[in-house]
Amino acid sequence: MFFQTAGIEVAPWIPPLVAFVISFFTSMCGVSGAFLLLPFQMSFLGYVNPSVSATNQLFNIAACPSGVYRYYKEGRMVWPLTWVVATGTLPGVFIGAIVRVVYLPNPKNFKLFAAGVLLYIGIKMVRDLLRKNADGSNKANSEKRFQEMVHNYRTKATKPQMSGIDSLPAVKVTHFNLKRLGYTFYGEQFDVSFWGIFTLCFFVGIVGGIYGIGGGAIIVPFFVTFFGLPVYTVAGAALMGTFVTSVAGVSFYQAIALFYPNMSIAPDWLLGGMFGLGGMVGMYLGARCQKFVPARVIKWMLAGIILFTALKYITAFLGY
Repeated sequence: MFFQTAGIEVAPWIPPLVAFVISFFTSMCGVSGAFLLLPFQMSFLGYVNPSVSATNQLFNIAACPSGVYRYYKEGRMVWPLTWVVATGTLPGVFIGAIVRVVYLPNPKNFKLFAAGVLLYIGIKMVRDLLRKNADGSNKANSEKRFQEMVHNYRTKATKPQMSGIDSLPAVKVTHFNLKRLGYTFYGEQFDVSFWGIFTLCFFVGIVGGIYGIGGGAIIVPFFVTFFGLPVYTVAGAALMGTFVTSVAGVSFYQAIALFYPNMSIAPDWLLGGMFGLGGMVGMYLGARCQKFVPARVIKWMLAGIILFTALKYITAFLGY
């Protein structure tokens, strides 16, 4: 099957299958999987035009709502955090799109930039996981409690009662203003700076706009590492933020394509839709299964994938 905008030919079953596998695992971490889908498109499919960034964001638009719905149904959406993420990243997305088109149209330079971003994220996650006092934090205690409660339901509840897991109260917002955001998660209180999160999201938006991702792959590790928030509570907010910023990103790429008639900038709608179809199913199932997977396993899985992708880009840039 030939995709005209992308300028590539690929079997029609490959895009949805790849997107399904990637998004199933990454959605557990609050990440759409776009940061891994992009190297797949560039390295395996040979899609290296600037429009690959917009196509990647189109995948987010189609795939994220199913994961968000699942987290919402289970009561793990921190809505104030979600809106801070969305409003903070939006301005950065527009800036990043311009940087991608004007300064990083060369795929080789773009790969080096992407490798640097991913390598930094991966190293920060590994350092966090290796901290000796990690298990003594509020974050670890609340995550452990959540896992114990889910385990009790799985082992003691009858099959008709298993649906009760979906309705377990998990997150309750205690305060939200222009200074602080606070919420409780299974008996533990979490409190973060409004402007700290907003500033982080702005710079993440720039990187996400350049890279063609919603920013969840960058935001989640920072939330977990620097702000000490449990991964079970930030996943839904990150996916929702990714969806909102991706809508803005695709719209912006489509608009500026008129000013660059000799470049492929607008998304490949057919290819992005096929990726999105697989991602939609993968994210829903991944979000549903997240509560059964220990948080530490999720974090190691994400860190490993990120570091592998970063090293692959670096070796490609060096010509190995």
